[in-house]
Amino acid sequence: MRKTFLYHVKINNQTETNCHKWLNICREVYNSALSQRINKFKETGKTISCYDQQKQLTSIKRDFPETKKVNSQTLQDVLERLDKGYKAFFRRVKSGEKPGFPRFKNRQGYNSFTLKQTGYKLDGRYLHIKNVGRFKLFLSRPIEGDIKTITVRRTSTNKWFVAFSCDNVPTQILTEIDKEVGIDVGIKSFCVDSEGEQTQNPKFFRQSEKLLRRKQRSLCRKKKGSVRRSKTRLLIAKAHEKVTNQRKDFLHKVANQYIGKFQTIYIEDLKIRNMTKNRHLSKSITDCGWGTFFNFLSYKAENAGRKVIKVLPYNTSQRCFGCGEKVFKSLSVRIHNCPFCGLILDRDLNAARNIHQAGHACQALTSDMLELVA
Repeated sequence: MRKTFLYHVKINNQTETNCHKWLNICREVYNSALSQRINKFKETGKTISCYDQQKQLTSIKRDFPETKKVNSQTLQDVLERLDKGYKAFFRRVKSGEKPGFPRFKNRQGYNSFTLKQTGYKLDGRYLHIKNVGRFKLFLSRPIEGDIKTITVRRTSTNKWFVAFSCDNVPTQILTEIDKEVGIDVGIKSFCVDSEGEQTQNPKFFRQSEKLLRRKQRSLCRKKKGSVRRSKTRLLIAKAHEKVTNQRKDFLHKVANQYIGKFQTIYIEDLKIRNMTKNRHLSKSITDCGWGTFFNFLSYKAENAGRKVIKVLPYNTSQRCFGCGEKVFKSLSVRIHNCPFCGLILDRDLNAARNIHQAGHACQALTSDMLELVA
């Protein structure tokens, strides 16, 4: 199993200067490679491959001596990133999504570099990178497995992190329990499960919206390129970073609660990107972080030996859990009142029980089909 371990690091001024130099060189190589691909296509109607561009790195190092200090595999990774961007662009074109052609990177747009097999040494809580310097790691947890890549990243608030991508990380299987649950996510309440447990929505962005609005107005009054504008931009970035950290901490805790209590968890297979097109609800939906919550549930379940099963969200809120009849109601109606069987309960609880019922039926059907095949 592959897993990423992320650590905050402390560096001195010389190491930070070298990191900025590496990022700037990587950015220039990225932009030059992108320009080469665009010009090649305009001239011949064909693009140049990542492999052909990587072969040119030898001549680039000969013509530009400053690139010799950057790890060769780091420069290869830069070209692989560009190639991934091209492949993602054509994939989105074929699927009918919004394409998003790869862009040229400015100084704030290129914030990380990656090392693979060589160029670094890990000594306890210190990481030494050749031609860069020493990084003091704040080891909140031990590094496990075999290290495959190391990524040094700079945040928008000028903090530095190191991510270790490791293979063969041992899983921590929890004791198997015979309990299932269905979870319905929402805006008024973050989630309601089929057991009746309700988790309130903290709305971190809404709480900080007034402060952010005031700081962004202040930023608009600053002259572009000035020191005061740069300082104000940093304050705004720190405010957004705090909101992000608060949300992630909350989502981790909620996900851990469900992973610890239930063996099988049923969730809706929501198309969140389509839902955010609603201009009345997009900000509230984004503030909830449903997609991040589902991702946390999935990887934590895989590591703990649990199951997360997605079910179709069609009519889970409209269908009555008691009799199965459709009871149409708008979003403003928060109580499910069935005129057919007389069932009265919270709208979200009704949806959570429908999700549990649909997921359990789907899993039972899958088990029956596997038995027939066997």
